[in-house]
Amino acid sequence: MDKKKIAVPLVCHGHSRPVVDLFYSPVTLDGFFLISASKDSSPMLRNGETGDWIGTFEGHKGAVWSVCLDTNALRAASGSADFTAKVWNALTGDILHSFEHKHIVRACAFSEDTRLLLTGGIEKVLRIYDLNHPEAPLREVDKSPGSVRTVSWMHSDQTLLSSCTDMGGVRLWDVRSGKIVQTLETKSPVTSAEVSQDGRYITTADGATVKFWDAGHFGLVKSYNMPCTVESASLEPKYGNKFIAGGEDMWVRVFDFHTGDETGMFSNHATRVITVLYIVYVSHQEGNHMPQDPRMELSEYGRQAL
Repeated sequence: MDKKKIAVPLVCHGHSRPVVDLFYSPVTLDGFFLISASKDSSPMLRNGETGDWIGTFEGHKGAVWSVCLDTNALRAASGSADFTAKVWNALTGDILHSFEHKHIVRACAFSEDTRLLLTGGIEKVLRIYDLNHPEAPLREVDKSPGSVRTVSWMHSDQTLLSSCTDMGGVRLWDVRSGKIVQTLETKSPVTSAEVSQDGRYITTADGATVKFWDAGHFGLVKSYNMPCTVESASLEPKYGNKFIAGGEDMWVRVFDFHTGDETGMFSNHATRVITVLYIVYVSHQEGNHMPQDPRMELSEYGRQAL
């Protein structure tokens, strides 16, 4: 019987607390970049090819739960337990904007055209900030039915996606009306929701299930049961023929997209895996026992954002 291939990771040291979110930029003229969020309150920017440290964004006073980069990797954004979302100059590390919230900010995302920033969190409110006019009144869409866990933009910034920490389902919002137009039903809360780079699929992880949805018509395309409760799943961005998932059993596993068969795994972690990003993943340490570092995996496509 063929043995599953186990990869050895490249470990990116630096964070002193658990890493809870990762974001890979598109390829730019200067290469591509990886940003990580941690409970140590200091997001870090790295070279996406080598994992080398570039800089640390200093200014938050609480755990950082979410990070992202704009399309050109010129600005970064972060959502924090200090009740703020901040926008940073990714070249200098300076704070460009700091948007006050009334509770913990769990998720943030730049629009595709980079003009807008979407945030969500414990307040159960989705907020849209105009970065070209940061002094202008913010826009709030209809109240979310639960505390917001993830947010994303779709359909050329015409649709918003969100999931909740305390209830199942993924909600799709029309940006113009601010209303929910569709709910993708799941039995358990969705812990990760990813729109594929080609815009065809929405990948979700809920309980011990990974699902793939048609991003145009919102129908369920595939649903696979996992070996354990999963925290995150990510579709291979170039060919879309495989996906990875990680969770409670401390392994990151590779699966065939078409059949759901397990085809490989990445090296065992000391703690449960909370975030995966093809082909970058990170494990999560509960408590304060030891530092936790992002890990980058080699694949047949190389360490690159495609």
